[in-house]
Amino acid sequence: MLLTGLLLGAALGFAMQRGRFCVTGAFRDVFVARSTRWLTAFLIVIAIQAVGIAAMQGMGVIGAAYKPLALPATVIGALIFGFAIVLAGGCATGTYYRSGEGLVGSWFALIFYALSAAVMKYGVLGDFTSWARGITVPATTIHETLGVSSWFLVAALGGGVLYLVHRHLSVRTLKVATLPPRRTGLAHLLFERPWGAFSTAVVIGVIAILAWPLSTATGREAGLGITTPSANAATFLVTGDAELVDWGVLLVVGILIGSFIAAKGAGEFRVRVPDATTTVRSIVGGVGMGVGAALAGGCTIGNAMVATAQFSYQGWLSFAFMLLGTGVATKIFVLRGPRTAARSRVPATAGV
Repeated sequence: MLLTGLLLGAALGFAMQRGRFCVTGAFRDVFVARSTRWLTAFLIVIAIQAVGIAAMQGMGVIGAAYKPLALPATVIGALIFGFAIVLAGGCATGTYYRSGEGLVGSWFALIFYALSAAVMKYGVLGDFTSWARGITVPATTIHETLGVSSWFLVAALGGGVLYLVHRHLSVRTLKVATLPPRRTGLAHLLFERPWGAFSTAVVIGVIAILAWPLSTATGREAGLGITTPSANAATFLVTGDAELVDWGVLLVVGILIGSFIAAKGAGEFRVRVPDATTTVRSIVGGVGMGVGAALAGGCTIGNAMVATAQFSYQGWLSFAFMLLGTGVATKIFVLRGPRTAARSRVPATAGV
């Protein structure tokens, strides 16, 4: 059953690479392009998964245990993580699938993300992380606080997402001329035809649902997760402890394999070496991602995609503060740079 993690991870990596599904880009577009199209796609994944989780919990397929909210650690960690993903050029899964495409900068970000997460969870900073995560408030899920069935929240979220999708689809877009297809049939659909944001989100939402029963069958009662598996993989490579290699570790390995297959099949794989500045930012961003995700209890997948579908406070608070952290970093590193460069090109005027 452990191999299902590898297969599902490969499917996830393939879908994310072909659909260019990048959570960092979705968050950043809100501040750069004032566009919520990819953010809406992210919400589609959450809504689809929420239906699956509520149904599986109702049938007793998966449990419904939640830990108290580690409020300070979640907020601070999410802010750090959101800021760091802009430096790294991608979130946890984005870094994995871009590594599969041959981006060396993402290799650096991924390595330091996994190492720093391992240090925060199992290394010299493990006690600090446990202490920070131990400061909690008595709150777990939104529906528990309201005293209602989670299906009410599922319905509300689904209705809101459908409205957003309708708004985006009702906007007319210009058709772009394309070259005649070189492939036919399944090969054309998988490797050549562009994947839309919303259709990619539906595929990822289904994959996220499947992760729950497949992972639970191996004794790991959780859905998609990237940070702990990455930390486990790094610790295994250092210590050789085979017990760390679980369903989640095979999942993240599968993401690399699936994204490589997708990039290679689409002719998009190419080893690209970054400049010195990008390399340093990738390393710093990777470290920040590991530190932030460990404190927050998850990354943009474990928290902002999975825990939100469970309507946990940790998930939605992380979502909000990761978005805020991304916005701050975008203002500093993306928006301010072009403006500063533009001002430097304006000639000084005498006497002014």
